[in-house]
Amino acid sequence: MTTAHAPASGRTDDRPAAGGLVLSAWSALSPYGTGAEVYGAGIRDALAAVTPLDPEEYPGPNPGPYDRAGLVPGFSAAGALGRKGTRTMDRVTALAVATFGQLLEHCGPALLERSERVGLVLGTGSGSVQSTMDFTRDSLTGDRPYLVDPARFPNTVMNRAAGQSAIWHQVRGPNTTIAGGWLTGLLALGYAARLHRGGHCDRVLCGVAEEFSVQRAWLEWHAAEGAARPPLGEGGAAWLLEPADAARRAGRPAIARLLGTGFRAYHEPDGAGPALTECIRSVLADAGVAAGTVRIVAPLGTDGEEAAVRAALPDGARPEWIRCRPLLGDTSAAATGFQTAAVLAAAGAGRLPGGAPALVTGIDRDGTVGCALLSG
Repeated sequence: MTTAHAPASGRTDDRPAAGGLVLSAWSALSPYGTGAEVYGAGIRDALAAVTPLDPEEYPGPNPGPYDRAGLVPGFSAAGALGRKGTRTMDRVTALAVATFGQLLEHCGPALLERSERVGLVLGTGSGSVQSTMDFTRDSLTGDRPYLVDPARFPNTVMNRAAGQSAIWHQVRGPNTTIAGGWLTGLLALGYAARLHRGGHCDRVLCGVAEEFSVQRAWLEWHAAEGAARPPLGEGGAAWLLEPADAARRAGRPAIARLLGTGFRAYHEPDGAGPALTECIRSVLADAGVAAGTVRIVAPLGTDGEEAAVRAALPDGARPEWIRCRPLLGDTSAAATGFQTAAVLAAAGAGRLPGGAPALVTGIDRDGTVGCALLSG
């Protein structure tokens, strides 16, 4: 099964029936480098990972509108995965396959003993924008429209990265692609919880991936429509979602518990803040969590977002704020996934003691807001 999903208008909440699910392992392939520890250290020390683009790699009269970006250092499909099977693999697919590979290596081979009961949910933007545009250009500039490389056509399909990740790692359960702008990571997390609760799988590999390319850069530049245009970033983050008792039997201590996710729609720009405030209040109430106990907030970083979060918390609340976008750049569909990974890094370091809660929040420019509530 492969599904492309975006949030509907109105209220969509993942109720606290998901409270029995935990995130028991995670991985990251980020502008800091390879691995969860590297990512956690970079976020903890607030290291800026956005650097000038190499003019030799992005040369020419049209190198793109940005001169800086947060790139995964030295990454290539062949370098990360070997030459076999990667000749036509695009960058976002390679990032996804490599990120899930890290996660599976950490969990060990026993995780896939019943691979048909393991699901895979991947959040991405539009797949590989570069692949789609390059394929379209070749059909227009070639001697004949049909004289294109058929081996590269699969890269133009949105679910290519999720499907290839499952094939590469032999994950045979439900396979789902989620697309929802900046909120993609939160939507993927909520979808993974529903997939498990529906009895479709026993565990879910859930993650996000986004690539940097000149083509994506121009799309993001024009989508901003005069608003602030932060440098772009790329990478992948993934985590294992499973029942708490299953994690204990497998010897994987729960890093964080999923208490719920929620989403709202807004119709006017000034409605985004109130929508997010109401969304947070609803998720906290459904989970039975007092707003004043929130220990960590990982916001996307859009205009008015932090004010909306503060409005949902009581006066005097002083949670720790983890701000990823200024460090990594705008990672688009991977953004809230990297925010979730930052909370997992904090939880693993003991910064959510006694089951203290954390919020991951976001406001998308296309009319939706969302949040996820996790606890240590």
